[in-house]
Amino acid sequence: MPPIAELAGVTVAYRERLVVRGVDLAIAPGELVALVGPNGAGKSTLLRVLAGLVVPRDGLVTLGGDPVAGLSRAAIARRLAAVPGQAALPFATRVEEVVALGRLPHEDPFRGPGPADHAAVDAAIERVGIGSLRGRDARELSLGERQLVLIALAVAQAAPLLVLDEPTVHLDLRHQVAVMELLVDLNRRDGVAVLAVLHDLALAAHFFPRLVLLDGGRVVADGPPARVLAPERIRATFGVDPAILAGLAAIDPGAPELTVGTRGR
Repeated sequence: MPPIAELAGVTVAYRERLVVRGVDLAIAPGELVALVGPNGAGKSTLLRVLAGLVVPRDGLVTLGGDPVAGLSRAAIARRLAAVPGQAALPFATRVEEVVALGRLPHEDPFRGPGPADHAAVDAAIERVGIGSLRGRDARELSLGERQLVLIALAVAQAAPLLVLDEPTVHLDLRHQVAVMELLVDLNRRDGVAVLAVLHDLALAAHFFPRLVLLDGGRVVADGPPARVLAPERIRATFGVDPAILAGLAAIDPGAPELTVGTRGR
């Protein structure tokens, strides 16, 4: 099948500083991929390029086979749902109203949200497990709770590709694992392709069958975790001894399939 998203020879510069250099990356429908790498490697920039928020200096970016440059914002939103690492809420908004923003690309422009939109919002809130936050002002939530609300917004959007920039930021360990299990569940049950930027290499290696390692704006490795996070590559890319990274020593490419929790079942 053709890629659901593809970057071909993409180079991005902020003024004269190159942050992405000739990147080729294709995401297949229903694929589960993590972008990893040191700070400043270009990971978040690639997500912004895919979402049409940053225009590359060179190269081609497509969603569903169509150039992003020729798509409207609504058309992009129907193909790609994005969860930023941080988001500011400028005015008082109830949690369910924030989640409902994910339905804007699908709403009738004249009639507004319909029964299907309300049902999608309710289902997303239930699936992410934030029903207890209903009615609360999203600005008053903790950063971790707000992150879960943004994930619910993206789930409600029901796009075939979900991109997330540090989805576990501000979350405690239990919620980090719960979010990872949710992403795997969305991928397996709904066929959603997932592309996530992660700094936690142990989480990335455990939950994602394909890792793309960026360094200096270039893809330096692409494949299964055991190969991408080989000790010599960790030393070269991150400048640390891999022996001190808890959990990496347990990476086993032949490990049994993950058991997804019961969230949302």
